[in-house]
Amino acid sequence: MAVYVDADACPVKAEIERVGTRHGVQIWVVSNGGIRPSPHPLVETVIVPDGPDEADKWIADRAGPGDVVITADIPLAARCIEGGAQVLRHDGSPLTPANIGNILATRDLMADLRAMDPFHKGSGRGFTKADRSRFLNALEEALRRAGRIRAM
Repeated sequence: MAVYVDADACPVKAEIERVGTRHGVQIWVVSNGGIRPSPHPLVETVIVPDGPDEADKWIADRAGPGDVVITADIPLAARCIEGGAQVLRHDGSPLTPANIGNILATRDLMADLRAMDPFHKGSGRGFTKADRSRFLNALEEALRRAGRIRAM
């Protein structure tokens, strides 16, 4: 059982370390650089080579059943779900086999719409305390489920 973190622009790294170490799981913090390594022995910082999707490839090649992946990257989430891992967004919302197809389709549609209107300003909202709290609860639940999967 491990937690894989797509660390570039991840606002919940401290929360992941806190919950993950409480469960005694290995945490892999993966990025292209610029991340301060944690001194905790269960947290391993992985710096991948520069290039598109290198961190995603590293995570997707390793994550499997009983693992938890934290990412906002939808194609990475789809690959990890296909490999059997649980996936959470930074706000705690789960990406699952039941919802990933619709989320991928929506992502692609929105990319097409943005390409048609280069002046479109996104409607992204800020990361809130409620998002952080929801994430903590979701990660706790995901690690409990992962422990049950590993025990089978």
